[in-house]
Amino acid sequence: MDERDMTDLADDFARDGAVCVRGAVPADLLQRVTEAVDANLADPSDLAQVASTADDPGRFVEDFCNWPRFPAYLELARATAPLAQALMGSRTVRLYHDHLLVKDAGTRQPTPWHQDQPYYDVDGRHVVSMWLPVDPVPRDSTLEFVAGTHLGPWLMPRTFMQREAKWFPEGSLVDVPDVEADRDAFPVLGWALDLGDAVFFHALTLHGSQGAIGRRRVISIRFLGDDVERVQRTWRCSPPIPDDATFPLLLTDAGTELDEARER
Repeated sequence: MDERDMTDLADDFARDGAVCVRGAVPADLLQRVTEAVDANLADPSDLAQVASTADDPGRFVEDFCNWPRFPAYLELARATAPLAQALMGSRTVRLYHDHLLVKDAGTRQPTPWHQDQPYYDVDGRHVVSMWLPVDPVPRDSTLEFVAGTHLGPWLMPRTFMQREAKWFPEGSLVDVPDVEADRDAFPVLGWALDLGDAVFFHALTLHGSQGAIGRRRVISIRFLGDDVERVQRTWRCSPPIPDDATFPLLLTDAGTELDEARER
């Protein structure tokens, strides 16, 4: 990707809070990541969750914070950190966590519209996610975004299945708008994704997705930049990260990789 293309992407990200990067991950790395995703599914962590309902032929599986067990996740974070760095406009890039998200073929369950930031235990503007499918994703099954919502405000976080407000008292934050009731009233963005394509989005960008026509395996990497601080929340964060967790330093300055021994 040349400098002009990267500048255009950064401008789009600053305006919309989400961009699609075609060919972000080379085929050899994507193969290693796919193998790690399947190994992760076969050996989930204690943070893994499975959501299904009696009337849904599919299911949704998620897991978190598995980069210490699957080196390909950390390799993926390192390989894509320069993109996150340019989009954030940050001198440094750290790995916050990884997030596995899988919908079986035929899953009807949508992912409700939400922001990620209210669920996290970090504050700051430099919080960006990369969403990488290891299966081709058609437009109807892709992650969608409401452009410009990364500029704020925070919207009420709720549990995905029961829609309960467990993090903030009812009425203390503006509720997420009902995008599905009038999609034409919102600047909705979304892209069909081929193998190697990835989407980057800000932690405050409102996003959601429909069910999955075919199997949709995704690994998401969450990045932190210069202005981010870890904070103590009065609620259980998602994911719940231990107080002594490490956040590997992936890049600093003009993309210089640091030795793992210096990561903290």
